[in-house]
Amino acid sequence: MSNVQILNNLAAWRERLIAQDIDPDRRLLWVDVSSQSLFVCEAGEITGQFPVSTALKGTGCDENSFQTPIGLHRISEKIGDGVQPGMVFKGRQATGELAEVEQADRDTGHDHITSRVLWLTGMQRGINQGEGVDTHDRYIYIHGTNEEGRIGQAVSHGCIRLKNRDVITLYEQVEEGTAVIIDG
Repeated sequence: MSNVQILNNLAAWRERLIAQDIDPDRRLLWVDVSSQSLFVCEAGEITGQFPVSTALKGTGCDENSFQTPIGLHRISEKIGDGVQPGMVFKGRQATGELAEVEQADRDTGHDHITSRVLWLTGMQRGINQGEGVDTHDRYIYIHGTNEEGRIGQAVSHGCIRLKNRDVITLYEQVEEGTAVIIDG
């Protein structure tokens, strides 16, 4: 999807954002599943772009689907201030272990959550919020990965993976409450 298409789609979301008390001109994130890209948008402009990996099983909001949930979300929690790049997280806690980051396009057999965690909460009741579809309860994150060579492909178990340096950069640019639109 082109930058112009992203901005047109963002404009189409304007009223929905306002209805959720979100200023559409503040910084927000747009995840475009079709291009495996995350766009940082502010005041109707794209100010940053990162390649990502979303779910191997596509998009969907159902529990246990291993799909990336669509729609409007917000960052409910930022986890990982100051930890070393490549630090492995389990249960949202730094383990003290540094991941071996694979640059080749191969499945390592490990789906490590590394470097930083942005925990998402759905904002659309019945779509990505509430029983059976709740993004937060599904533990859907934007996070770093040990499989950097697979970024740009749909290979995750539902989360949005970034390269470690990219998730650290993004983490520093956003705050809790930042809106995230995931477009399937």
